Amino acid sequence: MVGLTKSNALFESAAKVLPLGVTSNFRYWGPAKTRYIERGKGAHLWDVDGNRYIDYRLGYGPAILGHSDERVDNAVSEAIRLGQNFAMSTTLEQEVARKIVAMCPGVEMVRFTTSGTEATMHAIRLARAYTRREKIIMFEGQFHGLHDYVMFTSAIGGDVHSSRYSPVAIPVSSGIPEAVRNLVIMLPFNDLEALEDEVEQSWHEVAAIIVEPILGNCGGILPEPGWLELIRRMCDENGIVMIMDEVKTGFRVARGGAQEYFGVTADLVTYAKALGNGYPVAAFGGKRDLMEQIGQGVSHGGTFAGNRVGMAAANATLDILANTNALECVAERGRELQAAITEILERTRLPFTVSGHPSMFSFWFSEEAPKEYRDWLVSNRTLYEEVATGLIERGIMPEPESREPWFMCAAHTQQDISDTANALEDTLREVLHSVAAKYAFV
Repeated sequence: MVGLTKSNALFESAAKVLPLGVTSNFRYWGPAKTRYIERGKGAHLWDVDGNRYIDYRLGYGPAILGHSDERVDNAVSEAIRLGQNFAMSTTLEQEVARKIVAMCPGVEMVRFTTSGTEATMHAIRLARAYTRREKIIMFEGQFHGLHDYVMFTSAIGGDVHSSRYSPVAIPVSSGIPEAVRNLVIMLPFNDLEALEDEVEQSWHEVAAIIVEPILGNCGGILPEPGWLELIRRMCDENGIVMIMDEVKTGFRVARGGAQEYFGVTADLVTYAKALGNGYPVAAFGGKRDLMEQIGQGVSHGGTFAGNRVGMAAANATLDILANTNALECVAERGRELQAAITEILERTRLPFTVSGHPSMFSFWFSEEAPKEYRDWLVSNRTLYEEVATGLIERGIMPEPESREPWFMCAAHTQQDISDTANALEDTLREVLHSVAAKYAFV
């Protein structure tokens, strides 16, 4: 790498007008490490200093086809020449809605938003209106956006923790009212018994169970057999709305998302990220009797909901995903990278696991694959972060923290996989040499 001289200078100037020098807290890596990107193409990024990266963040998952896919970009370019915002509907909205309904099991009607945060917020409001109850059940380690109703965690380490048998919902930001916290029931992910016990006690207060089908904010932890099926049954038996948050998994793990992949259909589903290959578009949808409550006392709207740019991007992206082998390519490259990482890590004699769906997965330095958030907490996260930092210095771009999965796209090539494997090998050699005594490496 040629250094970060220009990024560092940009940070100094940006920090005068933008808190932390960025417009999302997650983009802040520190004064000397925060990067500013010049462009992206396919599976690659170039920062303002000219450093090139093989990208496994993909904007936290949206670029399912790769950055700046010409088919999507051309569709957007054509659409924007017709005008942007009319405070009225366009034909593209129903075209995209029909494609989502055709691709996604159980989705009969759709409404559009501009972000995954809005999608989960509206889905929860709709569930509360439909059930006339107020509480929601959510699971430790899951991420459902940045609105107050879902910004909670549990067992976050240090002196702040709670028992997995009686988790305490802990706000992850100042400014969240205590009254909102009282509407959240926090449970461990993949714990069938805990879920059954809680629903038996609290069903009459619970409007919705919201779940990421894959624990996307812990490296991509998969559901245990029967887990999603139990949520479905608990909701059916107790008049609770099942919300499947497919902001990360939608149009990624399968054409019909996690509902298709796992064979479990929710009442409401949220989408974003891969829906528009990086353009600002999101949606929530589900069963007709639920969705038809909108406009009948349930409010949903937004100046930019169904915006022409997002609709054109989604329309083109869904066509490509439906009619090409793009997702098969994504999964194949993912399996190749999983195999390469496994082969390299096996030589280190360190305990490790590689798991997750091939399109979004991670590896952990632990004896067994994590099944829930607390398992991830006790993995060797420090070692992972040292390895991730070394990879980034070598032009490989995973998320520096082990919570975010490695995302794959259709533009990743076998050469990218080979280059990543070589960089991982070099990084591990350097990291483990420097900490050999600490980790008892032979």
